Amino acid sequence: MTHTLDITTTYTTGLLAVLTITGELDVLTSDALRSAAITVADNGHPHLILDLIGVPHCDSSGLSALIGIYRHLQGANGSLILAAPPDRMTRMLDLTGIDNLIATVPTTHQALIHHVHFSSEPASALPPAARQDREDGLIQQGRPDPP
Repeated sequence: MTHTLDITTTYTTGLLAVLTITGELDVLTSDALRSAAITVADNGHPHLILDLIGVPHCDSSGLSALIGIYRHLQGANGSLILAAPPDRMTRMLDLTGIDNLIATVPTTHQALIHHVHFSSEPASALPPAARQDREDGLIQQGRPDPP
């Protein structure tokens, strides 16, 4: 098992940033995630989407880091959305009830739609493909529907 974590800011607009996470999220890497996310938030992007498609494993330390990030963002009037969390993480979030606090969606694309729909940012803040989905009516009754 490798204990490296790559954290890349892949998209920013207004108050929103998307961080793409690749690698194991465990006791050896969770502090790096927490620190990087809080730094991005404190630099003007208190609404974060964490793209977790490249995270094959998350232990309780990783879950604790996500809770710490969530709490920090809440204190900054921000939000956290987890995009493409691995199945095991999704089960942990569900079993602990954390899924009632932190939104999870299947893709980063859907997270972007979800963020803009539930925030005051205009649709123009979306990347072109997500903006087109919104214009095509893929968001109905306050919730994004999968494309």
